[in-house]
Amino acid sequence: MTADDDARLIAAARKGDARAFAALVDAHQPKIRGFMRRFAGHWADADDLAQEAFVTAWRKLDRFEGRSSFASWVCGIGYRIARDARRGHDRGAQRDHEWLNEQDEGEAGAPLEDRIAVARALAELANDQRAAVALCLCEGFSHSEAAAILNQKLGTVKSHVTRGRERLLKALETQDE
Repeated sequence: MTADDDARLIAAARKGDARAFAALVDAHQPKIRGFMRRFAGHWADADDLAQEAFVTAWRKLDRFEGRSSFASWVCGIGYRIARDARRGHDRGAQRDHEWLNEQDEGEAGAPLEDRIAVARALAELANDQRAAVALCLCEGFSHSEAAAILNQKLGTVKSHVTRGRERLLKALETQDE
C-alpha cells in the first residue's frame, strides 16, 4: 500500500468510514503484529496488544498528523501500550513474589504436600464458600468482617466456613492416606 493509499483511507476513516479503517488494519496488521510479537515475547499477548493498538488508533485518528507513516504511528501506540502493560505486569509479579514469600514464611511448618492439597481443595469450593474460607481461615478476618466484605448474611458466612473447613480437612486426610 502506498502513502497516497494510506492518506486516502485515513481521510475516509476520519469521516467515519469503518471500511476504510478496516482496509488500513488489513494492510498494516502483519507489520504491527510482527513487532508486537517480537517485543512482547508472547504471541497471544502480542496479538491482543496489536488489536488494542489499532482500537486506540481508531479512537485517536484525529490526532494522526501524518509526520510519519500510519504504520509507524500505530507501532508507536502499540509500543507504549505494551511497555505500560509490561511495567504493570512486572510490578504485579513483584507483589506476587513478595506475597508468596510471606506465605511461605507463615506456612513454613506445613509440608508442601499439605499446602498443595489445601490449594486444590480450595479451588474445588464454590466461589462464595472459597471466599469465606479464604477470608476467615486463611486471612484471619472475623465472620462478621467476612460477611460485610462479601455482602452476605452472617449465618451464610458461618455455614460456608464450616462446610469449607470440613472439605479442607477431608482433603488433608485423603492426602495422608
